[in-house]
Amino acid sequence: MIAFEQVAKRYAGGYTALAGVSFEIARGELVVLSGHSGAGKSTLLKLIPVIERPTAGTVRINGEDVSRLPRRAIPYLRRNLGLVLQESRLLFDRNVFDNVMLPLVITGHPPRDAAKRATAALERVGLAGREKEMPAGLSGGEQQRVAIARAVVNRPSILIADEPTAHLDPASAAGIAALFKSFHSAGVTVLVSTHDASLFAENAPRRLMLSKGLLAEAA
Repeated sequence: MIAFEQVAKRYAGGYTALAGVSFEIARGELVVLSGHSGAGKSTLLKLIPVIERPTAGTVRINGEDVSRLPRRAIPYLRRNLGLVLQESRLLFDRNVFDNVMLPLVITGHPPRDAAKRATAALERVGLAGREKEMPAGLSGGEQQRVAIARAVVNRPSILIADEPTAHLDPASAAGIAALFKSFHSAGVTVLVSTHDASLFAENAPRRLMLSKGLLAEAA
């Protein structure tokens, strides 16, 4: 479903974030990406929704080479992806419900169905009844749950998360990890980077480890 073929990413100034990385992720897998700070985890994840493009190599999703996807086609690719970044990037001038609705509004989804989807997504992440609250009044873990609801409101087949438990207390981090496990159990392909792989140890998922831009371990 996701395949990296000798992927490299170099930035201006000569910094190499990834060097010849190859791996495959099958449909329905839960894969944990780990590695030291600066190992290339965020860069790797950004190549999948074409936030970044590789300097060399190929990134394929469902057999399609997305690394050379025309700019106009990128929004259509992202409709099938759920993306959760390190920072929640919520709109603090809009309430929880409007934040979750945003992807559906952008894609012109019918309002009544969009509202049902947003409500269902908030229920799924444990925030039912909190629709009218503003993000500033939520805890860090709750803000991350809103971000996850926004990422899955389009019912994507692939969910990508970049350090979703960073800066959270242990209880909140465990709750967020449990959410990703539940999406995996429902058949969603999940790729999540984390500094604390023990959060997913119970499920014994497949692991990819990066070190200085190289794939150091795959199990």
